[in-house]
Parts: sequence; C-alpha cells; structure tokens
Amino acid sequence: MPKRTDISSILVIGSGPIIIGQAAEFDYAGTQACLALKEEGYRVILVNSNPATIMTDAEMADKVYIEPLSLEFVSRIIRKERPHAILPTLGGQTGLNLAVELAASGVLEECRVEILGTKLSAIEQAEDRDLFRNLMNELSEPVPESEIIRNVVEAKTFVKEVGYPVIVRPAYTLGGTGGGICHNEEELEEIVTSGLKYSPVTQCLVEKSIAGFKEIEYEVMRDGNDNAIVVCNMENFDPVGIHTGDSIVVAPSQTLSDREYQMLRNTSLKIIRALGIEGGCNVQLALDPNSFQYYIIEVNPRVSRSSALASKATGYPIAKLAAKIAVGLTLDEMMNPVTGNTYASFEPALDYVVTKIPRWPFDKFESAKRNLGTQMKATGEVMAIGRTFEESLLKAVRSLESNVFHLELEDGHTFSDELIEKRIRKAGDERLFYIAEAIRRGVTIETIHEWSQIDLFFFVQNTKNSSV
Repeated sequence: MPKRTDISSILVIGSGPIIIGQAAEFDYAGTQACLALKEEGYRVILVNSNPATIMTDAEMADKVYIEPLSLEFVSRIIRKERPHAILPTLGGQTGLNLAVELAASGVLEECRVEILGTKLSAIEQAEDRDLFRNLMNELSEPVPESEIIRNVVEAKTFVKEVGYPVIVRPAYTLGGTGGGICHNEEELEEIVTSGLKYSPVTQCLVEKSIAGFKEIEYEVMRDGNDNAIVVCNMENFDPVGIHTGDSIVVAPSQTLSDREYQMLRNTSLKIIRALGIEGGCNVQLALDPNSFQYYIIEVNPRVSRSSALASKATGYPIAKLAAKIAVGLTLDEMMNPVTGNTYASFEPALDYVVTKIPRWPFDKFESAKRNLGTQMKATGEVMAIGRTFEESLLKAVRSLESNVFHLELEDGHTFSDELIEKRIRKAGDERLFYIAEAIRRGVTIETIHEWSQIDLFFFVQNTKNSSV
C-alpha cells in the first residue's frame, strides 16, 4: 500500500520535559519519527516544550515550536500552521493525552486535522480503564479482579469484597504516576486520592494484587493491512508489583517455556489487532510462575519507554517504522533500514542477551524514599549486551556510573543479616547488590526467592561465578 498523498503536512507532538518517571526515551522516538516523515517528503511541524533535546534541533523538522504542551498553545499552532494531520503516538503519555484533549475540544474537527497512526477510539480503549477491561472481557482475555472508581468511598467498598493488598492504577498517566500498592486503609486513602488527582479523567482502576507473578512484556507492531509482528519480548527481573521502568529487564525472556512464550505472544497479537493499533504497541502481562494462568496488566497504544530498549536490543527501528506506518506504508513493503536486506515484516531473532538496569536519581535526592513500587522513580537506564545473562548484567552494572563495578557495594561487608533480609524483602534501588551479598554469605537461593519472589533462574546464574 503506497504512502498517503492526500496529506502533506504533519504536526508531531513531543513529550515535554524530562521528569521523574519519564526519561529521554521519547526524545529518541520523536527524533526518529521526524526524520522518517521528512524522508517520505512530508512537511514536519514539531511542538515540544523541551529545548534540551535533539528533537528540537532546527534541522529535525521544517518548523519547530518550543512551547508548552497545553491545549491552548497547541490549538494556536494548529490554527496557524493548518497541518493536515497530527502524530501523537511518539510523544509518550503527554502526546496521547493532548491528542484526546484536542479532539474533545473540537479543534481537530474545526481545522480538519486527522489523527495519524493509532486512532482516537483505540487510544481511549487502551487508556480508559473501564473500556479496556470491557474489551478484554469481549476477547475472553483474563484481567485481575478489579473495579473502576472515581472516589475513595467506591475504592473502600471494593476492598471490602476482595481484601488487601490491592493495586491502584490511574487512567491516562505515565510511569504509574499517582498509583501504588495498598496494604491497609490509610495507604488506600492516600494513594487513591493521589491517583484521582493525577488522572486527567479522574478515574482509577483498583485491582486485586497479583504481586509475585512474573511480569512479561511484548513489543508489537501492526500496520493498516493487519500485518502484525512481535519485535521483542522482555522479562522483568522483578515480579509484578515493581513498575517495569524501575525493574531490571532482560531480553529475550529467560525463564519462559516455549508453550508460555507462544501463549503470551498470541495474546499480544490478538490484543493489538482488536484495538486496531497502527504502529508500535507495548503489552504487559503477568504470568503465574506455578501454572499457565496469566493476566493482562495493561497496553500502551503508543511507542513506549520499552520501545527504545526493544529497538536498540534488536536493531529494529520501531519509532521510525511506526511513523511510516502512520502515513500508509505497510510492514511487508518497507525495508528494515538497520539490516538493509530484510523487510520490516521479518521478526528479529536474538542470539545474545540484553539487560537493562534503571538509573535512579537518589544520589541527588538523598532524602527521597528509595522503596520501589508501581509508581516509577527512575530517570534513565543503561543497556548492555552479552552472550549470557551474567555477562550482560555485569556490563550494565559498570555502565551505571555510580562507583560500583561489580555486584558488591563498597560497605556491603558491614551490613547486618537483618538489614540484608529487609532490603531483599522490600524492593529498592540496591536490592540486586543485597541479593549478591546474601549469596556470598551462604543464604540459599530458595530463601532469597521466598523473600523476593524473583525467579530462581537468575540466582542460579549468579552463583555459577563463585566470585559473585
């Protein structure tokens, strides 16, 4: 299917400033999108409020606006530039939310501006917790027992039925902003109030906690002809309960059987097709480590932070190809610009292991709580490639630039056994190093697994090297 010729100018929406919970991954995606659209001959107009990005360099777009990403300012830009279409799916949650606002305000209809790529209906189905749950029920895909709430009283009523702990997930937010795990009524009141405040639609999903399940992600691509592929599957080192942006992530998955891998792969493709997403999509799933039971956690109908990791891990330029899909091109007619000799419909295969470790700002914010949960606190990440998990993990540790060169903290030998157990049971930014210290002291891997719910596979790999 040839690219569209009925449009000639496209407004690309950026992701705004780099903040806690949103690092520079969307700058990478937006830059790729601008270059891809210019390559196809379109006039590109870019709006982003962050001048400290490559994306806002003058040569990245035909017209660059460094303005607030608000309904007022973007509406004025649309009325001035009169683009034929906007592309919001490369600007993270900020871009998606702004597209929804623009559509609701009537500006897009007034100026006859089309939303490219993933349609508004798909964005709403994936982001609105109620619509998403209804879609999963229609597809017979399992979701944790949950309730959509709009005030604290509704949340308390639901918790009386299912009991604690529960997870609060605000709608239309990035990085789990405003959400968290609640173990008692005090935490429930605090987190639900926060979640409702941060949700643009004042809506939260309160669900029965499935913390302890394996968390698996699939990065999926689909075009307008319904061709769909899995670019990369990733496994979180930490179980469900830790935001994937705060978890060590390994690609490809290390502990799934072929049956589990294919089951979750087919589910991910089924969901992206049902949503009608055109471009990149991230599907997050929870898998019971003791059975084949799984649950759909959420779907990001856009290029996500995981997309940057998947792109670099596989050599498959997700953002660039997603931008071209948005203007009508299909996977089976585009060459992968990285390989130069395979089509974009060809699924990458990895014969190496990629490990991502988040980088937290706790060295700058010393008084911040270092505990990790469903609300992301990292501001960046490092990625390393190796032939084995151990090799890539140690390379990533050395890349953190935090004065740590092995799985050992400088004063680790002074830690009490009680402190080590506490820091392994309650996830924090240094849990990996406390686990290594526990192994050195002879704590069995079964005990560490009981404390952390991390899969035994990862401990076995670490203990292969006696100098861990």
